[in-house]
This record gives sequence, C-alpha cells and structure tokens, in this order.
Amino acid sequence: MRSTILQVGVMLLAANISMADDWPQFRGPNCSGISPSVKPLPVRFSDPKDGPPENIAWSVPLADGIASPVVADGRIFTSAMIGEETVALYGFDAATGEQLWQRQWETGPLARIAEVSSYASSTPVADGERVYFYFTSLGMLAVDAKTGEDVWHTKLPEPFFAFGWGPGASPVLYRDMLLFCQDDDLYPSLHAFDKHTGEILWRDDRLDMNVNYSAPVICTTEGGDEIVVAGTGMLIGHDPQSGARKWWAKVLLRDIMTTPVSHNGIVYVSLASGGITNQWLATADTVETGNSDGRLTRQEIQDSVGKTKVPEAFFERTFGRGDLNEDGVLEGEEIDLAFLHPDNFAGASFDVVGDAIYDRFIIAVRGGGRGDVTETHVVWRHRSKKVAHLPSPLLVHGRIFGIAAGGVVFCREAERGEQLWLGRLNNFGRYFASPVYGDGKLYVAGQNGNVLVLREGTELEILARNDLGSGILATPALADGRIYIRARNKLVCAEEQ
Repeated sequence: MRSTILQVGVMLLAANISMADDWPQFRGPNCSGISPSVKPLPVRFSDPKDGPPENIAWSVPLADGIASPVVADGRIFTSAMIGEETVALYGFDAATGEQLWQRQWETGPLARIAEVSSYASSTPVADGERVYFYFTSLGMLAVDAKTGEDVWHTKLPEPFFAFGWGPGASPVLYRDMLLFCQDDDLYPSLHAFDKHTGEILWRDDRLDMNVNYSAPVICTTEGGDEIVVAGTGMLIGHDPQSGARKWWAKVLLRDIMTTPVSHNGIVYVSLASGGITNQWLATADTVETGNSDGRLTRQEIQDSVGKTKVPEAFFERTFGRGDLNEDGVLEGEEIDLAFLHPDNFAGASFDVVGDAIYDRFIIAVRGGGRGDVTETHVVWRHRSKKVAHLPSPLLVHGRIFGIAAGGVVFCREAERGEQLWLGRLNNFGRYFASPVYGDGKLYVAGQNGNVLVLREGTELEILARNDLGSGILATPALADGRIYIRARNKLVCAEEQ
C-alpha cells in the first residue's frame, strides 16, 4: 500500500507541512484528495437522524458550516456560524471528539449569499503549531493549535462578490509560506504570507481574473517547485520565492470552481463554464428584479445583489471599461468588455447562443515552462459533458476520477486522458464535496447526506451507501484510519469499531 501511495506523489509535499497521517488543509496534502495513511478505513458507517449509529467513534453538534475539517497532530479543526454575525473556529481532539477550545469573532453585516452556501465556507489549514483561518471581514488569522489563542492577524481588503455564491477560498501551506488565492469582483489576488508572523511576502494582483474558487497546488518539476493556480482563461505557474508568473497557458474557461491535481510535473484540470454575458443577463436582467430587455443597468445589478451596496469601484471598473457609448447601459459586446479583462477574454462571447454557450473539458498541462506555453505544454484535452464542475477530481494509480453533475462518476487514464469507464452513483441529489481516496477506496459525499464508498479500480463498484443524517457540502478528511465528515449541523468521526 505504501508504495502505491508514493506513486500518487503526495508524500514528499505532505512532509513539508504536516505529520505523516495529517490532513492539514482543503483536500489534504497538496489539495490532492489522497490520504498518505496506510491504516485501514471503514466501509460501512452511519449516523442517521433516526436509528442507531454504526462505526461512529464520535459525533458533535455544530451550527451551520460547509468548510472542510482539517487534521494536524491529533487535533481536528473546523468552523461554524453561531449567529447571523458571529463566526466560530473550533479545536477538537481527533480521537475522542472532546472540544479543546473555541474562538469566536463578530463579523459585522454580511452580504447575501445563496441559500445552499454558508458564510462559514473557508477551510482552515493547520501545521500542528498553528491554525490559519480566513474570514472576509476579518482577514487572515493565525491561532495557537493547542489553545486557540491569537498568534497574528493580518487585515486584507474585504472582497465583493456580485453573484450569490459568496466567498469560498481557502488558504494552503507550502513550506514556511501560507498561500491564499481569492478571485473576487474587486481585489482578485494571490498572497503569500510568512506563516510565523503573518507578514505578506509577495502578492500577485490578478486583475485579469473573474471570480474563481480554485486553490493553489504545488507542481514539482526538474527546475524546482512551482505554485500553480487556475483561473479565468489561464493556468499560471508562479515562482515560490518572488510570486512572479513563470508561465501561463491560455487554455481555461471564464471561471473555475475546481482545484487542479498535480502529479509528476503535470497539472490536471476539470472544469465547465458558460459565457460571461449569458451569466450576467441570467443574474440581473431576466430575473424578477430585472426587465428582461437583454441589457444591464447599474440599478439592475444593485437590485440583483440585494441590500448590500455595490461598491462604486466595481461600477467604475466594469462600466468604465465596457460602456463604449457612455449611455449608462451595457448591451451585447459591451457586457463582455465590462466583465472580462481585455487581455484575457475566455469563454463564449455575447453572440453565442444555445448549447454552444457552455464548454466542458478536462485538460492536462505540463509544468516547468517559461512565458506563454499555450501551444507547447498542453499534454491532452478532452471535451465531454461528463466532467467535474464543482467537486475537484483526484488522481490515483494512473487514473483520474471525478464526479459530474447528476452523480455521474467518470474514470480516465492519466497518460492520454482516454475514458476508461462512466457510471452512475444512483444517489439522488447534487454533489459539492470533492471525492477523497484512502485504503483502496474512494469516498463520495452527497448533498443529501449519503457518503458512498467505491472500490478504486478499472470499473465502478459501489461498496456501501452510508447515511449521515444531514446534508454534506464539505469535503471529508481522512487521517489515522478515520474519516471525518463535516455535515451541515455536526462533525462526525467514523472508524472501524
């Protein structure tokens, strides 16, 4: 088992930021979704609303949240909204579920978000000594992992999101740096902090980006490590020391919700997106608050956002760039120009209609380039309606697995991207959590509260369907022979009893 886990290529990166069995950040070591542990994990477990639990070591009630749990040095950390304007961060004993500490902060008024989302959406990251936590109105915080006491606090510009998904970016660790990429509608940027002090070491202003939700990953090449981030139109490789853009491949779409997978110097990305004009008209013009005339006004945008005042800087940037005839209205090509950077247009243009508005594909790009590598470093690309759009894919044993809309699971071989098999999970509902892998099994959590266990292999084999009794949007964590699941109203630890 250990030799096959090494093949996945996460152990060396895990050693930089955590102990061997830790799951220190979103999707674990290097955001891979792969557990480095060799301990057996349970197949059957349940914590239903009615009926006795099965193979549940412990379960603790929590207020609403969708951030993933993280595990470091025998402790597990997660967050929750304990009031309309109060966020809490918790530390628990990972083996027993005993609460070790709780911190809470007043957030101030918060912008409206979609009902399915939560303000407690940013997954913390931990290294055994500290827990690093982001919240929009607070900035970046570091607290002591043992006590929850303050270590440092760095303020950041408060983001603005015009669409209803709201914030969802999560920090990650690389050596002594804390990396945080947040692509919002005002201040899109990639920050590198000194994890000991909170000092900002460098920042890449991503003003050529739309809103995205992709975390940085580390791509190890012959020329050294690169910090790779997916975003609007481009996959970008950064120099870790300076933050400079070493290379970029203009191969992506208008936005991205998934996080790439990096393995053996190649970065794999699965995504689906439509055109920006179509998105904006659907959000502000053809809804109840709009007038369905195919145009956009400032008032329509304000009405679509709700009570939160749209920052004037947002209107200055968008209408200032797109309102070519200066009539105060955006129409046709003006909408494209307003909401996408002129040097980085991606996705379908305003005049595309029907199914052609949407594009979906999975792509592999080789790292280690210099400058524009669009024509030189794409290993393969395959268009398909069955690609991962919200859950991120994972790569194990030379195969890429992902969850497409409607509970369709796909498997492709990594070398050429050819599809090996396609199947259905037969589990009604949507999927937001990313699949994770450990002990020869894939764990897939559905919004309906069921966690499916699949045998990893050359065909779809469902081993169990486990009822957790509460909706799940957060990606589970795997550590020390246990699976930790953050449901909407509780934190559950399952292990073989």
